[in-house]
Amino acid sequence: MNGLIEHTLRGSWTPSGASAAPLSPHALRWLRQRTGLAETATPAVPVSLLEVAESDLPEAARAELAALIGEQQVLTDPAERLGRAGGMSYTDLMRRRGGSRLAVPDAVLLPTDPDLVQGVLKICVRHDIAVVPFGGGTSVVGGVDALRGGKTAVVALDLARLDRLVSLDPGSRIAVVQAGMRAAEAESLLAAHGFTLGHFPQSYERATIGGFAATRSAGQASAGYGRFEDMVEGVRLATPVGEWRLGVSPASAAGPDLRQLAVGSEGALGVITEVALRVRPAPARSRYEAFVVDGWQSGVDAVRALAQGRALADVTRLSDVDEADVQLELSGALKARSLKTYLRGRGIRQPCLLVLGWDAASHGELKQRRAATLRALRGIRTVRLGRPVGEAWRSHRFSGPRQRDALLDRGVCVETLETATHWTDLSELRSAVRTALVRNLQVNGKSPIVMCHISHAYETGASLYFTVLAARDADDPLGQWQRAKMAASDAIAGRGTITHHHAVGADHLPWLEAEIGDVGGAVLAAVKKAVDPTGILNPGKLIRPAR
Repeated sequence: MNGLIEHTLRGSWTPSGASAAPLSPHALRWLRQRTGLAETATPAVPVSLLEVAESDLPEAARAELAALIGEQQVLTDPAERLGRAGGMSYTDLMRRRGGSRLAVPDAVLLPTDPDLVQGVLKICVRHDIAVVPFGGGTSVVGGVDALRGGKTAVVALDLARLDRLVSLDPGSRIAVVQAGMRAAEAESLLAAHGFTLGHFPQSYERATIGGFAATRSAGQASAGYGRFEDMVEGVRLATPVGEWRLGVSPASAAGPDLRQLAVGSEGALGVITEVALRVRPAPARSRYEAFVVDGWQSGVDAVRALAQGRALADVTRLSDVDEADVQLELSGALKARSLKTYLRGRGIRQPCLLVLGWDAASHGELKQRRAATLRALRGIRTVRLGRPVGEAWRSHRFSGPRQRDALLDRGVCVETLETATHWTDLSELRSAVRTALVRNLQVNGKSPIVMCHISHAYETGASLYFTVLAARDADDPLGQWQRAKMAASDAIAGRGTITHHHAVGADHLPWLEAEIGDVGGAVLAAVKKAVDPTGILNPGKLIRPAR
């Protein structure tokens, strides 16, 4: 616990025991040349300099909460509260680096079982206290910001101690897991029984099972294992009006599937305490390899052919020219030069990187699935880079956030956003978002690097995941990104979804109603009123307050 708090306060993604990802001298020189990055370092300010207001938690409420969950589980120390002040967006991290005042919860609560969570909500309703459910703290859309919403106080309900594997049914392949369990721990416990969840988003090192469910998470291997909502067989929630249990069978025609209302509810309709999940046998064989396609549209055509030919690898990831170039340059000057020379010799002028990865129960199954994928690519000209590049991507696939810490230290504005749309609109949407980002992130005449990849593909369309690297505007670092994000979101609206897997949170809320319509907004508000009549649950996220 202390290690997590320490790293969170520093604004770092790096979990205890993991190594940071420093930038090489070559990478720094290259970034300065491309973006106009300044020579000076910009390390995080000491935690002691961050301003934390006194707790406003009423004494009567604190005493009731302590009597319920234990004195040691009600934390009002400034350091503990800072550790749950926001998520892991660029804006969150810059605020922790002294950019502006943080929204800090008035207390941190650490219940140890679902019944205690239910009791906490009853007390908070009685004292009109806002409750922000907190898992791994990896939200990048303001999903765990400690917003009061006009309430007396706001508490972070940290589910870290709801960390049990409740049950495992090998015959039905269902595991019931408490919401606070980290993804890596869940995988370890399931592996001991020969199973896997197969859910590996980039937040894997820190994110929790409850967080995955609350945000409709999508993992890097979702083409093979499904998105997280596809894995949810049942869910248990605590709500201000009572406990809500959903899911009694693998399929049902008993009205709309309310599980899918709970999944993606972002803590605004209840606190997820347990999730029943479909698991699969752990793979016996895996293979990851990389290919290069000449040009973005050729790459899109390749991924579409795989999706519509039902030949997607479990991991199917297409990086555009800019992203492939950054990956090469950050890997080292010699490697970048030699590979670019090799590709030019093969007639590749706009190299886009395609990473494919398969999991299988046997060598025969792996061979068969790989062959089907490669057959579907026959109409697309590719250059095979082989397993070393594919396995290198696999071994470093969770290191991006740690590399971001090093970039922040060097004065880089580095952030991501994502969307999804249908195949016929995909490249037009990419161009519109890219234009908005480039226009709004220029500093001193230097343009940012805007990278994009397809991370998830479907028969009808795909996601687009953007990453930007820009010289930080020293005068207005937060405004620089906020203006760019707003312009990009405006470009997305009407062309694609405002979020494919990051969730709505507070940041995407202004664009949600345009996507779901007035009727959709009214439906969500009505459900909110039914389960949370006084509006204590995660104010300002997912659902607009009644006007």
